[in-house]
Amino acid sequence: MEKYQILDWLNPGALGVNLVVEETKTKVKHVIKQLMPLLKLQHAHISIYQELFIMWNSETSSLFLCLVMEHHEGSFQNVIEKNRAAKTAMDSEWLQNMLGQVLDAVDYLHHLDVIHRNLKPSNIALVSNDHCKLQDLSSNTLMTDKAKWNVRVEEDPFQKSWMAPEALSFSFSQKSDVWSLGCIILDMASCSFLDTLGAMRLRRSIRSSPASLSGVLRTMEERKVPDAKTFQALLPLMLQADPAERVTVRDVIHVTFVRSNFRSSGIAQVLRRQAVPEFVIDMLLESNVASIFEVMQNFSSRPEVQLRALKRLLRMTEDQLGLPWPAELVEVLLTVMKQHQRILDIQLRACTLLLRTLGQALAQDAAATVANTSTIAAVLLSVLQSHPVEEQLLATVYSLLTIVASQGLAMDELQRAGLFEDILKRLDSLPRNRDICIHGLSLLWALLVDAIIVNKAPLERAPALVAEVLATFPGDAEVAEAGCAVLWLLSLLGCIQEQECAEVVDLLLQSIRLHQDRVLLVNNAYRGLASLAKVSELAALQVVLPRETGGGLDLIRETYQLHCDDPEVVESVCLLLAYLAAYKEILSELASSGIQPLVVEIHGRFTSSLELVSYAASVLHRLEAAAQPSSEGGR
Repeated sequence: MEKYQILDWLNPGALGVNLVVEETKTKVKHVIKQLMPLLKLQHAHISIYQELFIMWNSETSSLFLCLVMEHHEGSFQNVIEKNRAAKTAMDSEWLQNMLGQVLDAVDYLHHLDVIHRNLKPSNIALVSNDHCKLQDLSSNTLMTDKAKWNVRVEEDPFQKSWMAPEALSFSFSQKSDVWSLGCIILDMASCSFLDTLGAMRLRRSIRSSPASLSGVLRTMEERKVPDAKTFQALLPLMLQADPAERVTVRDVIHVTFVRSNFRSSGIAQVLRRQAVPEFVIDMLLESNVASIFEVMQNFSSRPEVQLRALKRLLRMTEDQLGLPWPAELVEVLLTVMKQHQRILDIQLRACTLLLRTLGQALAQDAAATVANTSTIAAVLLSVLQSHPVEEQLLATVYSLLTIVASQGLAMDELQRAGLFEDILKRLDSLPRNRDICIHGLSLLWALLVDAIIVNKAPLERAPALVAEVLATFPGDAEVAEAGCAVLWLLSLLGCIQEQECAEVVDLLLQSIRLHQDRVLLVNNAYRGLASLAKVSELAALQVVLPRETGGGLDLIRETYQLHCDDPEVVESVCLLLAYLAAYKEILSELASSGIQPLVVEIHGRFTSSLELVSYAASVLHRLEAAAQPSSEGGR
């Protein structure tokens, strides 16, 4: 927009606004359409767009805007036609509930200054018998040519019969949606005695003849259509030809659900929004946790309220939140994340708060069990799909999934969801993002440590990617610790190929040399080296190979001197020596390096550890057996 100066804003549409601009240099005027972020709309009764993308068709030399949305088989149109064929009136309870859901959704859109523009029965999908969603949101906004619009209106009289009089002249407002909604209610209320053609003619005639509406309303009363009195009061207000005389959606809600006592689960949120001023919401959010939870539940469809509530919760102390284990907080956060999945700010704050909650609980009790791991896993996986390129959110989600994976209960679900592939893809595409590398490696460890890996194919790329991460952050102790742990598990699983062994051995030795003070890293790295030496003579030779910086045997001596009082580290070192000693070609290197006195000392010091003594005894036995022929020949 730097090359343009905004001169004027045209009437806003559902997808955004049209800007009248002027090029700074040439002074030529243009119209620019600013698309509204439809992907961020979140409501239980709105079928949102999954993604928007542009596609070029080379055959027709045309550019297409593609909008990917949910699909549902049934709609209000099916229900109307079914009742019309049977000549039966709509069930009153069902109609009231559905109308409440539709009004709730339209009120939400209008609250955000969004106009649907194409409300009709076929665009209200039935998700289930008691749950509906608006769909095809704002598709008509993309028709920007008024002449072409007029042609479509003439060619398609049935579909355009739901539109307000002014909409036919390409003029839209929130009142246009109210007219369309009135036509839908009229069709539902009259389907027992009007056929399809008669209903279409009625919708078209009431644009210029209010008397035709009066006649059908009398027929409703005569035929004892349920709620006829309410429709007689409501429809003349909604179907006013002049938009200025037409009521708003809030007025419709008042007439039906306040004055006429209609009932609907979907309308409860709207009535609360009408009754509670903004300053009261702010005041409630500054109260205790219970009050904040109530606000979040009562205004669940309003993302701006959820965001304010999450910000407030993040400012609260552990004592105020009821940490370390407020089960209700976890449940509320998951509900918010599911309902507002595509709103990045909400997901970031909810995940941060969830991580703080679960982290505090496990920090105080490492044996604590996380409830609802399957639900948490499902929500987090959905977040990954909705925000695949948001790196800050990705790192937080990986941390949360690590906690879930450590519980083991959702392990199969995480594997089936392709999480191995997802982590490796991130490590490949974002090797320099330290947070993603650390959290991705930690999650990979949690998935591998106790899992039964049925398909190892996705892990074939893992050693090379982990090696690249370690090479990228050679001096970073946290990255090295996470990488060494993963390499150990990959070696145990047989996922490191022979041609990769030399590089992996070098990285493990380098990590030990740079970070000798980190016990966990040293322990895992030596176990990784032992696993590789067990199955690969090439790997074993790489360990003992002399280097300018010192060979692996020198490093073993340094490790023992530093950690000689830690039986676990000494056992890992001894395990590596036992596998090295299994190769005849390496025995001479072990003997000449003077490693035998060290093994003798280990054998004598750790007599209480049968496994450690066994490893040491194995090494000594092989060294002695190798030295015997040489001694006899000398005599």
